[in-house]
Amino acid sequence: MARFLIVLGLLILALGLLWPLLGRIGLGRLPGDIVIERGRMTFYFPLMSCLIASLLLSLVFWLLNR
Repeated sequence: MARFLIVLGLLILALGLLWPLLGRIGLGRLPGDIVIERGRMTFYFPLMSCLIASLLLSLVFWLLNR
């Protein structure tokens, strides 16, 4: 469990450091992300971004468990 928490912490740290770069390449505003704008309210659900992040994290954890 300790190894998992350390790896998870390092991944979150890396994501935080790479966040400005990821924003420039379009992660978070991909086709498939849901944006609803009505008047002064905006609802944003990053569906495709979540799917891609899930696939990448699954691949990383699969490689770490090998």
